[in-house]
Amino acid sequence: MTASGAGCASLIPAEWAVGVPGAPLPEGNQVGDWIAFADAQTGQLDKANGRTADTIGIIERCEKRDAAAVAAQRRGWWPFG
Repeated sequence: MTASGAGCASLIPAEWAVGVPGAPLPEGNQVGDWIAFADAQTGQLDKANGRTADTIGIIERCEKRDAAAVAAQRRGWWPFG
């Protein structure tokens, strides 16, 4: 067993690999249409940025868990040493 992050990526939801689609462009030519688009696009960007932070957190916790398991395995059963 190694201390690598093998298997940690499997904890990330598969649909995240596709990415976050942009908001659809407005059909109208009115200022309000473009304001609504910009608001929706900002929401999509927030979602994408959140996934990045969440993914980093998942991988970090997984790697820490794996490292702790490897360290515990190396200690063995003998409590003196």
